[in-house]
Amino acid sequence: MTKDYFLTPFQKFVKIEGLSGVLLLLTTIVALIWANSSFGDSYRELWQYDLGVVTENFEFKKPLILWINDGLMAVFFFLIGLEIKRELMIGELNSMKKMAFPLVGALGGMLLPVVIFVVLNQNPETVKGWGIPMATDIAFSLAVLNVLGKRVPISLKIFLTAFAIVDDIGAVLVIAIFYSGTINVSLLLIALGMLAILYFLSFKGFYSVFLFFLTGTVIWFLFLKSGIHPTVAGILLAFSVPIRQKIDTSKFLAQLEVVYNNIKNSSILNKPILSAEQIEHIDDLEDWSSKFQSPLQHLEHNLHGWVAFFVIPIFALANAGVLIDSSAYIDTALVTNIIICFVLGKSLGITSMVMFAKKLKLIEIPTDINFNQILGVAFLAGIGFTMAIFIASLAFVSTPEYIDSAKIGILIGSFISAIIGYLVLRFSKSPKPADEGLNNN
Repeated sequence: MTKDYFLTPFQKFVKIEGLSGVLLLLTTIVALIWANSSFGDSYRELWQYDLGVVTENFEFKKPLILWINDGLMAVFFFLIGLEIKRELMIGELNSMKKMAFPLVGALGGMLLPVVIFVVLNQNPETVKGWGIPMATDIAFSLAVLNVLGKRVPISLKIFLTAFAIVDDIGAVLVIAIFYSGTINVSLLLIALGMLAILYFLSFKGFYSVFLFFLTGTVIWFLFLKSGIHPTVAGILLAFSVPIRQKIDTSKFLAQLEVVYNNIKNSSILNKPILSAEQIEHIDDLEDWSSKFQSPLQHLEHNLHGWVAFFVIPIFALANAGVLIDSSAYIDTALVTNIIICFVLGKSLGITSMVMFAKKLKLIEIPTDINFNQILGVAFLAGIGFTMAIFIASLAFVSTPEYIDSAKIGILIGSFISAIIGYLVLRFSKSPKPADEGLNNN
């Protein structure tokens, strides 16, 4: 098999994320225009509209904005969990050798922005926002790389994707540990017990979409009521989805030939419908196809488009509408701090850690990547839109007056990082086979 055969799924992933980034930009612009137009009140009233179930004995109502941030974003985190599990088991993070390069970059890109934020912060009420500049928005960053086309080697895109996933792992841990509320231990233990059952069933090779969806919904609700942010449930649920197939390719092909011959030899009606024999054989084909597919891969494939083109744009539309006028309270220090963390913290953190690890021979950098390209991608890592806004909404839930300031800092910092990253990569030349400096000892 050729190398291109293996790269095709990743290239499709990059294409979807790139298009998602464009859509994300458009919905962000729409949200900003809508929030600051004469219809701005309707924007704010829409997302605060209460939805839920109310009966004599039970009431469960939340504003629309929370259904999006707690509910739809749980689907987003579930997809992240599927991607993380796949990468850890069979992908770019399945060995220390593969993991070392993006892991080192991700650690630098998470730690230095946090340090800078804490050092520059002078307001005790805004120190809770230290987690905002940690994560990278993979959709936006890959969208910029896609604009550059063949100027960017595929190994650089893999590096960006891998360290963005490591960033996501770090962000999820931060959310679970530092940005969850008071914990109801009994509800949490029930949820973890149900997760343990799903893990056990997965280990034994049993997987039912209906059982998974039903149990997953209950687990999500228990996490919500326990005080742990429900998006964490999405990550943990993803790890209960089996990755292995029930049958291998050779057995599937053999059964496919049997089904083909059965359909070919079955009776054909002189009507635009199938005969009973054909329906039976088609059912066999669907059964064998479901056994042949990896449940994790199948779910990831089906969810990716929905998350990229629906969940994330809706999140952006609901959260990016910052009111910018003379009456709005803007904390300039917080805005400036976040911008510095994204633009300088990310770029310096990633490049310095990568070069330090390279000097110590702890990592091996692909020969088709040079220093300028790593620097360019490090700036693109400063595009922290989706996860950053999400963490900001959690960090300042008790002091909402700072949320708009945080969002302005995120938007400006992400925009500056995107422009610098694009320009650095645009004028970077790919290294020659014997490129000196970065890849030579």
